[in-house]
Amino acid sequence: MFGVFSLISLLVIPGICSREWKVQYTSMSKCVLKGSTTHLSGTFKHPDHLTVTEIFWVKNPGKDKVINLLNLPDYRGRVEYFPSKDRTFILRLSNVRREDEGNYCIRILTNEERERFLGFPGIELSVTELRVEIPEEVVEKDSPVLFCKSTCNLSDRTDFIWYKNGESFSESSDGNRLILQSVSRDDTGNYSCAARDQEHLPSPAVTLSVRYPPQSVSVWVSGSGVIVEGDSVTLNCSSDSNPPALNFSWFKEKETSAVGSGQSFSISSFNSSFSGRFYCEAQNKYGSRRSASVSLFVSATSAGGLNTGLFAAAGIGAALIAICAVVVVIQILRKRVTPSEEQNHRASQHHKTVESPEDAYMTLDPKSRCSEYDTLDVSYSAVVVKVLHEILFVMHIFTSSLEYEEIL
Repeated sequence: MFGVFSLISLLVIPGICSREWKVQYTSMSKCVLKGSTTHLSGTFKHPDHLTVTEIFWVKNPGKDKVINLLNLPDYRGRVEYFPSKDRTFILRLSNVRREDEGNYCIRILTNEERERFLGFPGIELSVTELRVEIPEEVVEKDSPVLFCKSTCNLSDRTDFIWYKNGESFSESSDGNRLILQSVSRDDTGNYSCAARDQEHLPSPAVTLSVRYPPQSVSVWVSGSGVIVEGDSVTLNCSSDSNPPALNFSWFKEKETSAVGSGQSFSISSFNSSFSGRFYCEAQNKYGSRRSASVSLFVSATSAGGLNTGLFAAAGIGAALIAICAVVVVIQILRKRVTPSEEQNHRASQHHKTVESPEDAYMTLDPKSRCSEYDTLDVSYSAVVVKVLHEILFVMHIFTSSLEYEEIL
């Protein structure tokens, strides 16, 4: 009896095995990026006596809810099936959306109405987007770590690339981490990341703002820069800092305490007692820095008093110099004819008179007499006229200056 039972068992077991249904998926969950294209696949087995008439993918199957994805409007144009000879069935889903999240299963129909199979549970599809996480506060010389994260885990072999202001750059990265060494203000910018095999799907950019104490503190004076006693003088201070400096203090060199505060410092009625060198100190929560000093001195007591006197003195001085120049020129020209030369000239004229009455007559001719003296007189006159012209020109300028001062 035992031998007969053993023989029957050997004949029945193969028949039972041939009636087995089975679907095996490559993974039971998958995380993909929004906007990407993904592939889901599974291998199936059915009883040998059945013929498969239709095979397709369904999402979130339930009672009276087993619909081919190809027949759903939301998937139209985004779904493709790829069967293979080894009974592997692949779903290609493009332009993945958030609404595509769910459980995807293989459904198999055969030539017998009651012989059909659903490979449940299937693959749980999760849709995510990348995001960059940065420290809340980054100060100059820190070494912050930036993370490229998602709501679900992408493939363990996913490699990430980083962008700064839209341009890829090479820095020390470890998996989904980016390490910035000893940052400065130059590291401020917009950072984003992407999976290397999905570079067209980067994360939204996040701004990294490096904080630092005031730098490049400078002071300038409002107005023309010429200070007259009684004027109102305003000093202004600026700096480069992050966050912007809120505290400004004003100091006068050789004085221990501040003389003012605020980004602008004004002196309503300036006089010589205020003269000196001033500087400002800018401060934020990360430090402070002082500016170079600027000098403030009274240049004149009044616009109509000392300045007018200076113009008058300058004009008179110019006139005196011009007159002296005339005298010097005349003296130089007169020295060109010495007394001995003048006596020789007169003797020559007397000699001509003795030799010939005609010569004496010619001597009396005003057109020919003493031509050298005529030339000398003309030279004197030309020089004097020229110098006098220059004097008049200088006096005209002086008079115009006085009139302009009176207007002011």
